[in-house]
Amino acid sequence: MVQIRGPVGAPFDERCHVPSVVKINVLTVPAEQREVLEKRFASRAHAVENSDGFEWFELLRPVEGTDTYLVYTRWRDEESFQAWMEGPMKAAHQGGGEGAERPKPAASGSTLWSFEVVQQAGPKGA
Repeated sequence: MVQIRGPVGAPFDERCHVPSVVKINVLTVPAEQREVLEKRFASRAHAVENSDGFEWFELLRPVEGTDTYLVYTRWRDEESFQAWMEGPMKAAHQGGGEGAERPKPAASGSTLWSFEVVQQAGPKGA
C-alpha cells in the first residue's frame, strides 16, 4: 500500500479521500509596499497556526512579471476556515483597539480563490 504524507506529516491511505480545502488570497502589492506586506506577515500574531483545522500556510512572493503575492492556506474543511475568518482573522484585521488608527493596507487589491484537494503526493520514500 502506498503511503502519502500530508502537510502536517499524517499518513494517508491512497484510497482515502483527502477532504482538505485550500484558500489562496491573491494580493496585488505595489513594489513600494512589498517590504511592508512581508514585515506585517512576519510579525503577525500567528493566530492561524493555533486555529482548529489549520494545516498549512505559505506567503508566496512574485519573482518576475507580476505584482501579485499569493497567501496559501490549507484547512481540514470549509467549516474550519470559516471559523478562523469569523474569529481570529477578523479580530486581527480590526486594528489596534479603540481609538487606534488602523494602518493603511499594503495591498491595493485582493481576491480569494477556493479549491478542494482531490489528489496529493509527496516525495517517494518520505
